[in-house]
Amino acid sequence: MNQLAKRLDAARWARLIGIALLLWAAAATVCTLGGSTGTFGVVTYQTAISRLTTNVLPASLIGASLAAAGVAYQAVLRNPLADPYLLGASSGATLASYLWRLPFVAAIPVVGGLSSHAFAMLGALSAVGVVLVTARRGGRIDPVTAILAGVIVNAICGAVFMLLNAIFRDAPGSGGILTFLVGDVQTSIARREVWLSAALAIGSILSLAPFASQLNAVRLSEDEAASLGVRVHRVRWMALGLASLMTAAAVAISGPIGFVGLVCPHIARWFVGNDNRRLLIVATALGAAMLALAELLERLLLADDRLGTLVPVGVITSLVGAPFFLVILLRSRR
Repeated sequence: MNQLAKRLDAARWARLIGIALLLWAAAATVCTLGGSTGTFGVVTYQTAISRLTTNVLPASLIGASLAAAGVAYQAVLRNPLADPYLLGASSGATLASYLWRLPFVAAIPVVGGLSSHAFAMLGALSAVGVVLVTARRGGRIDPVTAILAGVIVNAICGAVFMLLNAIFRDAPGSGGILTFLVGDVQTSIARREVWLSAALAIGSILSLAPFASQLNAVRLSEDEAASLGVRVHRVRWMALGLASLMTAAAVAISGPIGFVGLVCPHIARWFVGNDNRRLLIVATALGAAMLALAELLERLLLADDRLGTLVPVGVITSLVGAPFFLVILLRSRR
């Protein structure tokens, strides 16, 4: 009977993973068929592969990373409004990634030898660390204070970035100031950086998965979680570190794309509930699909003769996510 129960349980998890992959695959197929001409249709094999590798896969990687990070942040902080953008992780990683591109930083022997991903990781961890220290009260993290501290960190990082940009102008290889302000899928970025981000993000998501069941216990009080044998502080800092690494991996190649880590976990909860094991799988797939579709919409708007201009992905996700954030905030107040 135990073996049968294990097989049935494994079959349920396999079915859930399969549905999540099919969801992303359907979105990726649509995005591959939609091109820069503003129309859909049959495309050649070479065109399909080019769109998949240049546009769809990087966008999916960024969306999956931000959504998975959002699941971890919301579970650890016990705050439904937490996400990489609102907690300052994205802005910290963006500022650090911009610093890495400045000539005087690159000239420093030891520091200049680090990658942009290492800088982004340090920036994300530093920003989240400031937020957590500020929000800590009586040995606990106050959810409202965490969000307010994240807003302050975002403002400070944004001000420092604008100051540096006014002095040095656009740093070499930065993709322009707009990318650092709202975020975008950079199709011109070096393949090596994309592969490095993919390795960091996928490795972090896979490392977080075994802790998903313990994240369920972390949502309880610390005494209740400890009674279940969960080492709360170890799980909390492990999850925060992995979430910050995912954020850094995404921001290093995209800039601060907002609200993906907020919206996708909430939509996933409508389908699979609050179990973080299921939530991580579904939210990650939703994040990948959502950003791939947002990138497709960017291409279609660019091809529209009536508009004919670039609308970054970060603008599209903010237009969707900001009203969503307001609705969640009003519901939480009730």
